[in-house]
Amino acid sequence: MTDDRETGLELNPKFDANGLVTAVVTDAADGAVLMVGHMNAEALAKSLETGTAVFFSRSRQRLWQKGESSGNLLIIKEMRVDCDQDAILVIAEPKGPTCHTGERSCFYRRLTDGKLERA
Repeated sequence: MTDDRETGLELNPKFDANGLVTAVVTDAADGAVLMVGHMNAEALAKSLETGTAVFFSRSRQRLWQKGESSGNLLIIKEMRVDCDQDAILVIAEPKGPTCHTGERSCFYRRLTDGKLERA
């Protein structure tokens, strides 16, 4: 491999055509997947600077810090990028429920026989 993005040690995210990269958040305590969001360059920089997860809201077209209104912040313990730097893994300590519905995780339902049921 000669692609420095894939084998090097420099952060060089591969943002999509909208300037976003997918961010998957897991719980540092048990590895549970808590949510999926998107970051632009500014959200990524603010996350690194503040140690709390900041995302870009596609619906609101602005930055938002997870927990800015609820107080349920995501304290970043570690961040990783995948092999080609087009996805970010945020390993965090949640300060309360992560989902806006009040659930611990946004992934609180599973598909069974084509229907949803609580996991």
